[in-house]
Amino acid sequence: MTMTQAGIDAMLEADYGTIPQLIREQAATRPQHPAFVQDGATLSFGELDAQMDRVAATLQRAGVQPCEAIAICASSSIAYATVFLGALRAGVAVAPLAPSSSPESLVTMLRDAEARVLFLDASTAPVLQLARDTLDIPVVALDGSANGTAFSAWLGDGKPAAVDIRPDWPFNIIYSSGTTGAPKGIVQPHGMRWLHVQRARQSEYGWDAVTLISTPLYSNTTLVSFFPTVALGGTTVLLAKFDAGIYLELAQRHRVTHTMLVPVQYQRIMARPDFDSYDLSAFRMKFCTSAPFGAALKADILKRWPGGLVEYYGMTEGGGTCTLAAHEHPDKLHTVGQPAPGHDIRLIDDTGREVAPGEMGEVVGHSGAMMKGYHKQPQKTADAEWYDPTGKRFIRTGDVGRFDADGFLVLMDRKKDMVISGGFNVYPSDLEAVLHAHPDVAEAAVVGVPSVKWGETPVAYVVPKAGAQLDAAQLQAWANEQLGKTQRIAAIEVTDVLPRSAIGKVLKRELRDRFTAAGRTDL
Repeated sequence: MTMTQAGIDAMLEADYGTIPQLIREQAATRPQHPAFVQDGATLSFGELDAQMDRVAATLQRAGVQPCEAIAICASSSIAYATVFLGALRAGVAVAPLAPSSSPESLVTMLRDAEARVLFLDASTAPVLQLARDTLDIPVVALDGSANGTAFSAWLGDGKPAAVDIRPDWPFNIIYSSGTTGAPKGIVQPHGMRWLHVQRARQSEYGWDAVTLISTPLYSNTTLVSFFPTVALGGTTVLLAKFDAGIYLELAQRHRVTHTMLVPVQYQRIMARPDFDSYDLSAFRMKFCTSAPFGAALKADILKRWPGGLVEYYGMTEGGGTCTLAAHEHPDKLHTVGQPAPGHDIRLIDDTGREVAPGEMGEVVGHSGAMMKGYHKQPQKTADAEWYDPTGKRFIRTGDVGRFDADGFLVLMDRKKDMVISGGFNVYPSDLEAVLHAHPDVAEAAVVGVPSVKWGETPVAYVVPKAGAQLDAAQLQAWANEQLGKTQRIAAIEVTDVLPRSAIGKVLKRELRDRFTAAGRTDL
């Protein structure tokens, strides 16, 4: 019996359900409605549901059991999306791997996940060659290239055996970037993703939503928008490689209503001189997460880009989330918002005690959406947890912040990025804010480097605006005039670009390593 939209809505009110089942019902209700669009190709919900069945059945015939894992390391594509969703229907967890990882890291991640099948494409085959040489694992080429069994040849027919997917089963294993050490596998359960879908209804997702995805499908940043769109029956437009001009053309052509972008993408879009010529009036809601989001940039988006703007602050590990509806709180753009409903955010000191109101501390969070733990790493899981006196479990963020008088969270910095200079705590974000105020500075990042005199001292890397000429010594003097004595920048390096991860996070460890490699010992 076909479920009506009212039935789907009732299903969403349940304490638990699964995304594969929701997609089944969406397909039965609107089989011709487009689920995915990419480069002129369209896959309807009816076609998606059938394709998911074939993926699930093929995995089952290959002996892949529920709660085991497959891995996908490829560019975003319709085939990528269907494999991900089809594996979930079989109760199989998915490890989406970053193609930007080193070959050694990819081998480590594949071994850690104990992946039964590896899906790749021509763009990722070279970096995965070491894994293929080292590991005995079936390889499937999503694009049909000669880098593995062609996806069309691998994919069988038939219906899969029904699987009763439990809420604590692993949904996916998201690996940390590895920029601060060996990657950690963050196991997110089905119950956590179900809560994400339920929450998304408050942001006007639904069958008539059109979401433009331009961040990679291996990133949790992308998935918190991708899964609600497809589960709630909307259309997802995929852009495999971000380009600000192409993004704006797609948003206008498809009458896009929702998007998830990282701050550097917003920055590049808003900087385009032709931005105001595009018709973006269909937008209902725009989202941002994963990196610091400047107040001035938020204000510019609110002024010139239709629809609401919501910033999420949280972690892939789950725990507490803060939400800033910037369009509702234009006077709080310097914050990351308030704890989401049902989320408990607290601040603790170095001894694990809660700090007094108004004081700074490490951010810890609790919610119904939390990781089970780091895959096969119980000690690292324990290190990431904090328990209050009642035994309530929280996830540590590693970020330092404080609550203002209205309960909005103001972030200072990553705890590990804080510079301890001459015994004083120096927060890079404070110094970066001063540098960003200079009319010729486009981007700035401050890191702590070793100092004979101070133990550690702040050094800045800055990117000039297009056409601007920056003198490092003059900029240093200008900035230090506005900074406190203990905050002063020891050196400034002018660079064409800051190193970033695929989702826009500045890789500060690379900047520290770059400075150390230069052999400077005079600070």
